[in-house]
Amino acid sequence: MTVYGGVGQKSRGRVTRFDAATGLGEIMAADGVTYPFHSTVIADGTRTIAVGAEVEFEVVPGHLGRWEAAAVSST
Repeated sequence: MTVYGGVGQKSRGRVTRFDAATGLGEIMAADGVTYPFHSTVIADGTRTIAVGAEVEFEVVPGHLGRWEAAAVSST
């Protein structure tokens, strides 16, 4: 798997899925790689984000040995 922007670097993408009930969502980076995230990593503290929103995020090692999005913020 190619990590867009590198670990810990800011990347850009679009929210493709978000379930407010569970707090789970996915971001598709500009290169097509999809990264999961939890609402607790939304930077403004709102714990919600619209599907289709353009976002900036960091790629970090996550649970279960997969890459995840962190420090998610709307652009």
